[in-house]
Amino acid sequence: MVGHEMKRAVSTWSLHRTLGGFSGADSAFAGGGFLSPPDKPPRQSLLDLLPELAERGYTTLQICHFHLESREGGYLDRMREAMFAEGILLDMVLIDDGDVTAPNLGGQLSWYDGWLDAAERLGANRARICAGRCAPSPELLRSSGQILASLARRHPGVRVVTENWLEMTPDASSVRAVLEAAEGEIGLLIDLGNWTGPGKYEELAAIAPLAESCHAKCHFTADGPDERDFRRTLSILLDGSFTGPMALIYDGPDDDEWSGLDREWEIVISVLDVHEKRQSARVFG
Repeated sequence: MVGHEMKRAVSTWSLHRTLGGFSGADSAFAGGGFLSPPDKPPRQSLLDLLPELAERGYTTLQICHFHLESREGGYLDRMREAMFAEGILLDMVLIDDGDVTAPNLGGQLSWYDGWLDAAERLGANRARICAGRCAPSPELLRSSGQILASLARRHPGVRVVTENWLEMTPDASSVRAVLEAAEGEIGLLIDLGNWTGPGKYEELAAIAPLAESCHAKCHFTADGPDERDFRRTLSILLDGSFTGPMALIYDGPDDDEWSGLDREWEIVISVLDVHEKRQSARVFG
């Protein structure tokens, strides 16, 4: 789309070190924290981080569920009010645990219901749920899509999406199978860095037109970003007519998360500028 303005967005995963590796209560399905306990206290809480996010130009946020300190209503209301005060839109709550293909499905669904309730109370536009932790089969892909659709119907106040992430969705055909089984009731969050291998660009191109939100993940080494790969994946996304939120994902080796995010954003803006000029040339040339 010519003239599309990309808002500056970020996932809290990109600031996991700034948040002290925080892992909130009930962030794992079986209880406890989702990650190992932090070895030092957080430099900032998520609530305290919001003004700095706004000051740095971030207007859209995705929150990993384990970065929320509580699902208690008062805390969620304070988070919602603070985001509103800072002019930050909550695009998505990323529910990073659970398994809709697990045998103990009843407990899983109840746990998901609780987190989807929290996402609704926070005012999130979307909530992401993984399609499953098993290797894909036609039966499991169909079941995953149907279960995700059932969760979506129970929570009309938030858009349920899934992601090309983990064992159930290793390729474009598995992603499409889950979405087709859900019959339009769920959406897709595309992660540009989850898939690897020589065929990943073709696989990403096959699902890019279906995506409504994005994890713009650039791989970093000690020598810096893999800019060539990041530019190519971004171009694939934009060629698929993507216009949704593009949340920056930084998980490189340098602990300076803000600098890593700034470098990613520079690349995004550069690719977007090239894409816009090409689109304009096609329209007006």
